[in-house]
Amino acid sequence: MTQNYKVADIGLAEQGKMKIEWAEARMPVLMTLRQQFEQTQPLKGQRIAGCLHVTAETAVLIRTLIAAGAEVAWSGCNPLSTNDEIAAALAADGVSIYAWHGVTRDDYYWCIDKSLEFRPNLTLDDGADLITRVHTTHQHLVGTILGGTEETTTGVHRLRAMHAAGKLLYPVLAVNDAETKWDFDNVYGTGQSTLDGIIRATGVLLAGKNVVIAGYGHCGKGVALRASGMGACVTATEVKATAALKAVMDGHKVAPMSMAAEWGDIFITATGVKDIIVGKHFDSMRDGAIVCNTGHYDCEINVDDLTARSKSKRTIRDGCEEYTLHDGRRIYLLGQGRLVNLACADGHPSEVMDLSFANQTMGMVMMAQDGKDLKPGVYDIPPALDQQIAGLKLQSMGMGIDTLTEAQVTYSNSYLEGT
Repeated sequence: MTQNYKVADIGLAEQGKMKIEWAEARMPVLMTLRQQFEQTQPLKGQRIAGCLHVTAETAVLIRTLIAAGAEVAWSGCNPLSTNDEIAAALAADGVSIYAWHGVTRDDYYWCIDKSLEFRPNLTLDDGADLITRVHTTHQHLVGTILGGTEETTTGVHRLRAMHAAGKLLYPVLAVNDAETKWDFDNVYGTGQSTLDGIIRATGVLLAGKNVVIAGYGHCGKGVALRASGMGACVTATEVKATAALKAVMDGHKVAPMSMAAEWGDIFITATGVKDIIVGKHFDSMRDGAIVCNTGHYDCEINVDDLTARSKSKRTIRDGCEEYTLHDGRRIYLLGQGRLVNLACADGHPSEVMDLSFANQTMGMVMMAQDGKDLKPGVYDIPPALDQQIAGLKLQSMGMGIDTLTEAQVTYSNSYLEGT
């Protein structure tokens, strides 16, 4: 295959390689799989098109897929999430990669299309833009695609909707729904990296701040956990009563956004739904309010509504835009309303992405072996694989767990045992 790429600056490759090596040292599960698959070559002859944030951790995943025998073409899955140093390092290694920080919408889809010129038989996605592109403008590829994987909540929702409408044309593994993904990446990864992005973009003290978190799913809960741990007063907004009740039981306030907008200092959207913060909310916000998003797409904060209410805008810090409203109040938008943890920071820590990308690697192997026998649909990662990955992580941490005795297994499976 002729290797091609388009990145911001190939001269950044050496800096990128050092960052990748740093991540590799903190991803023991993925590195264990790499060592195993270098010998067994389960992906030999497979062509993988990936569309996922171009970070150091993603580079470790790409290197592992290649070590397992695959050929790879890659694009970024968000205009502001590509680390140009990492993209350069991958290009220098011979990976076909089309990604740079700050791509336009047209360039974003051009990059995906370039990766699909590779004629993949496996797809690896984060947000389902690549899979959707296959189904809308590259349907000629469907017949040769064995299957795919999807990394994030938003993407899984899109794929389930596509399948319900009878439009999904090949099987996809919902990596996001694995226990070792959403109970760790979504909670601990999103929680830490979201606050990392806010702090890098603003430098504000979180202690004593009123932090309003829209959405109390896995991601929102993780952000709330870390914000309250740093002394913030957390308010959750929700549309689901059970999720709101969980927030209350976790010690947080719950209120509609229309009320919370009046007292919040920092607003973080984590819902996957459009128009969570709109004009009427900006109308109520305090002078100096900080607004950001940690959901996959940039539709949760209605930036057009904010712009319409503003008489001026300026970039006051890296990743931080100051909107001055007609009445003189200032509202600060981080990362242009895109993923704050990637637009303003480095994304999730390597240690937690170790679990997610171990799932992605095993998912690619599963689809390479079994995809041809599966009907189109969205499939879960097998529970046994979840436990295997968690066990490898514990082992790398020097920890172990108990094993049930035969008598305990029999007891657990019997309906005859009672009081």
